Amino acid sequence: MRTFKKQHILFLALGAYFVANAIIAEFIGVKIFSLEKTLGIPPLDLTIFNQPNLSLNLTVGVLLWPLEFVLTDVINEYFGKKGVKFLSYLAVVLILYAFVVVFWGMKLDPADFWPQSHINPNWPVERQEQELALVGNYNAAYRLVFGQGLWIIIGSVVAFLLGQVVDVFIFHKIKTWTGRGMVWLRATGSTLVSQLLDSFVVLFIAFYIGADWSLTLVLAIGVVNYIYKGSMAILLTPLIYAMHYVIDTFLGPELADKMKREAQNSSA
Repeated sequence: MRTFKKQHILFLALGAYFVANAIIAEFIGVKIFSLEKTLGIPPLDLTIFNQPNLSLNLTVGVLLWPLEFVLTDVINEYFGKKGVKFLSYLAVVLILYAFVVVFWGMKLDPADFWPQSHINPNWPVERQEQELALVGNYNAAYRLVFGQGLWIIIGSVVAFLLGQVVDVFIFHKIKTWTGRGMVWLRATGSTLVSQLLDSFVVLFIAFYIGADWSLTLVLAIGVVNYIYKGSMAILLTPLIYAMHYVIDTFLGPELADKMKREAQNSSA
């Protein structure tokens, strides 16, 4: 049996997590949560572009997207533009594939026993009735959770691809100016710019075009989203250094240095 080289194992591991993270973020993003309530702090109650009472009400998917851009920068460092572009296109294809499969799954007629299949017949009758009331129309809930609107899908995919392209471009521009040092500047700087675009593009396509929101509302919510994403980009900077350390240790200094030089030269 042929032995995989360390760089192949690394690309497979980073790529698998990169793609899985993107798909998971898309599907859990249907839920909106309050960051302030989750942290047990008062709402920010911001007013932006004359839009009052704005708080950090975010999609659950936004928790994972900062990690996606951290992975982008790490993959960029060791595999260059080609590695990032390949995985970005692969992620988009698999996201669209997942949505097609889920859409097909929503059209299937449910089995009669399915809505109550999770209920244990040994539970007390009162609890069984409570569970049935809680579930309600299980099939309708399934469609509601998984059936995201077409404009949201288009907006998220376009924003993701645009963000990736910009992230790669800024990353290598900064690396050209600074050389191999200042990892924090190219990683965090490129993420701050790409997340800025991502925050507004997805809202503009999904809600300004797709849901007839006002432009001021889209811009205001975009600013709120970017406050979170920008903050996370800065807070996750130590994670980039930690990943570099783990990867360099796994590869060994000689191979790690060789891959970084090849990635930089191929992206020049």
